[in-house]
Amino acid sequence: MHANFDSLTAMPYGMYISAEGAQAQAQRMEVISNNLANVNTPGFKRDVATFQARFAEAIEQGLVPPEQGGVEDIGGGVMLDSVRTDFATGNLQRTGRDTDMAIDGEGFFEILTERGNMLTRAGNFTLSPSGQLQTQSGDPVLSTGGSPITIDSTLGPWRVTPDGGIEQAGAVTLLSLVRPGSLGDLAKAGENLFAPLASVEQVPAAERSVRAGYVEMSGVNATSSMMELIETSRAFEANMQLIQNQDHMIGTLIGRVLQS
Repeated sequence: MHANFDSLTAMPYGMYISAEGAQAQAQRMEVISNNLANVNTPGFKRDVATFQARFAEAIEQGLVPPEQGGVEDIGGGVMLDSVRTDFATGNLQRTGRDTDMAIDGEGFFEILTERGNMLTRAGNFTLSPSGQLQTQSGDPVLSTGGSPITIDSTLGPWRVTPDGGIEQAGAVTLLSLVRPGSLGDLAKAGENLFAPLASVEQVPAAERSVRAGYVEMSGVNATSSMMELIETSRAFEANMQLIQNQDHMIGTLIGRVLQS
């Protein structure tokens, strides 16, 4: 909600700032609610909303220069500056399932989707009827050569090696473990998937570490997120209450003027 200059002059300044504050808190609630909705999603990384103070609308539109000592210099409240992703590693939970894998260190599994290659930290994989290693959504898990990994049931037992390979019948196929030049080069593509915005590179052999029978859980702490949600909800309600109080004061003042 951004008022234009004309409406700003008509709207009490306190109401305007409260409206901006309510909108910012509402946006933060959306971010926290999405985090909580994915508290049990393996490999999910929580988002963090950050705010910054904003100029009054008249200054932002260039209608009034800043630092003139007018009411506009009070500021225009706060606004949502950005939503960044916290890439901290989630807890590694032991499952004992052969197809579950967790990266112990840097990197992402590379998978093939209808939208192209995507990256994920969620290693709760499954096997298709044909033996293809895939995600819970049915997307193939890729090898370092860029091909889907298939396990042939006719070749006997298989295992996951400590460096993230599938070993079967004496042969090892390495999973594609990649990392971007910067974590800022990743964009969320839904739940626990990330789309690379720039080229990625394979994790060096000496740094590859995968734990078999484990899954990296969500990076969301349910308790702290609930506390953040309560805090944000109260801040939103406080701003709304200020709007209502100011609206009542204006109504009372207008009524008295009309009666005089």
